[in-house]
Amino acid sequence: MVNGSFSSSIYRGKWLVLLFYPADFTFVCPTELEDAAHHYAAFQKEGAEVVSISTDTAFVHKAWHDHSKAISTITYPMAADPTGALCRVFGTYIEGEGLSRRGSFIIDPDGKLVSIEIHDNSIGRNIEEILRKLQAAKFVRESGGAVVCPANWHPGEKTLKPGIDLVGKI
Repeated sequence: MVNGSFSSSIYRGKWLVLLFYPADFTFVCPTELEDAAHHYAAFQKEGAEVVSISTDTAFVHKAWHDHSKAISTITYPMAADPTGALCRVFGTYIEGEGLSRRGSFIIDPDGKLVSIEIHDNSIGRNIEEILRKLQAAKFVRESGGAVVCPANWHPGEKTLKPGIDLVGKI
C-alpha cells in the first residue's frame, strides 16, 4: 500500500499473496487474517509479501486493528478497496453487495498468477495450505519447470519429472 493505494509494482521481484475478504468487523475474516498474521514470518522467509484486501476504507481497517485482539496481531499491509476496483480486476467483487468474495492469489516475482482460489464467504481459508502452495510454486519455478509437485507435496518430499514415461504409471 502506497499513500493509501495499492500498486503491484512495489512487489515486483517478490512473491505476492493477496487475501481478499468481504468486510472488517465480521466473523470468519478475523480468524483467517489472524492465522495469516501468525504465519506471516514463514511467508516472508519464502520471499513473499502478504496483503489482505477488502472493500472497507483504510479508516475502518485502522479502527478494526485498534479494537480487535485478533486483528491487532496483523503486521502485513491491509489494503483498502472501497470502490471495488481491485476486487473487480481479480474477479472477487459481488455486484449489488459491495463486498468481495474470499479470494486467495499467489503471484510470482514476474507478476504471473500461479494460484487462484475463490470461494463462498461462509468458508474460511487454510493459511497453511496457501503457504504450501507458495512453497510448491517456488520449488517448480526454481527447478525451471523440470519437476512438478504432486498432491499434498511439502518441501523435501518427492517430486515428479513430467514426461511421457510417467503417463499411466501413477
